[in-house]
Amino acid sequence: MKSYMARPKEVERKWYVIDAEGKTLGRLAAEISRLLRGKNKPQYTPHVDVGDFVVVVNAEKVEVSGRKAEQKVYRWHTGYPGGLRERSYRQMLQKKPEEILRQAVRGMMPKTRLARRQLRKLKIYAGPEHPHAGQTPEPYEVR
Repeated sequence: MKSYMARPKEVERKWYVIDAEGKTLGRLAAEISRLLRGKNKPQYTPHVDVGDFVVVVNAEKVEVSGRKAEQKVYRWHTGYPGGLRERSYRQMLQKKPEEILRQAVRGMMPKTRLARRQLRKLKIYAGPEHPHAGQTPEPYEVR
């Protein structure tokens, strides 16, 4: 019996739309990363991009549990001396609500070139509108 290996030309990609309103950040990010990697498909192959496109709407209405809304801090370095910057969860929610979910999904993906390519298939929008109606995305219900 031979093992099946998917080929990039054979892969059929779907478009899914996920409504993030009222969803928990970590659980939502885990499900999105599964879809991006293609782990929900029987032809999943670890070294081939078999994942689907994911459009997330209402990213500003995602929820966090416990006291994370007050305690969670996002840090990054600008590359200049003394360039360590930080923003609280609430500040990020006001300035860049899409970036909260993008960073959570990125943290759940492997740290490889393939994963960086797969992250390009993630489209996140703060409000309920998105410009991908032409691709006819299917609604996806996160458990």
